[in-house]
Amino acid sequence: MGVLSGKTIVLGVSGGIAAYKSAELVRLLVNAGANVRVMMTRNATEFITPLTLQTLSSNPVATDTFSLTQESEIGHIRLADTAEVIVIAPATADVIAKAAVGIADDILTTVLLATRAKVAFAPAMNVHMYEHPTVAENLAKLRTRGAVIIEPGEGALACGYEGKGRLPDPAIVVAEIEKMLSAQDLGGENILVTAGPTQEPIDPVRFVTNRSSGKMGFAIARAAWRRGAAVRIVAGPSALATPYGVERIDTVTASAMLAKTSSSFPWSTALVMAAAVADFRPANPARGKIKKDTRGLRLEMESIAD
Repeated sequence: MGVLSGKTIVLGVSGGIAAYKSAELVRLLVNAGANVRVMMTRNATEFITPLTLQTLSSNPVATDTFSLTQESEIGHIRLADTAEVIVIAPATADVIAKAAVGIADDILTTVLLATRAKVAFAPAMNVHMYEHPTVAENLAKLRTRGAVIIEPGEGALACGYEGKGRLPDPAIVVAEIEKMLSAQDLGGENILVTAGPTQEPIDPVRFVTNRSSGKMGFAIARAAWRRGAAVRIVAGPSALATPYGVERIDTVTASAMLAKTSSSFPWSTALVMAAAVADFRPANPARGKIKKDTRGLRLEMESIAD
């Protein structure tokens, strides 16, 4: 069972162009086993329909504090009480400001005041808005109250500007929610992990390797970060994406992996060696590409431990 299995996650969607990404976020959360309840500001419904998110979440979407249907059982209090995590994604400058000063003038901000659940904000806005001192002050206020601020990404924005202000990838938001629901028993630890295969050269274009994918080491690194550790992974050649929040150091040969691991060892408080390091390597790798020969190729191997 995953971290999110059976957990109730309340997603608040506010009125920014990035609201369309909330559909993918809901899908990922549902696929991870979470019970997702969505609440939307009126402006958010201008960008994506409640029906879309209702269909994806298999739950009614709350949009109006004063709806006789939605509030027949004081729905905003039920949302606030049943949530284990509330994440506002996208979080506009307007919603961030209201949350910082305690304004409750719609379903989303009312639930934020009524809840005792863990809360995260994923800001998404124009780069100049994000850099405005008022926004920075409001985010700082929310942090001091224990809210998690998921840093926005950088790049081309819908307004035409380049800079910081993009809604983080939905997979990053999910990772942050998983961390919020995990015991932080590795807080303060520096975990060093080795992962993947090594490649030992025969010549500049050929090498000896093994079938290790690196999945185990990467999973260990991901779990350690989720539990509060600072994590560094020394990885052999692997096509796996770097786990969010983890520092990656790429290597190729066993000797290079040893050197990178040794140089990072003083930084670490624990070392997990999950790499599939080669036991043997060609004794005399060729400097140039070995030409094809119908008589075949004979390799002399030596132990890497020697």
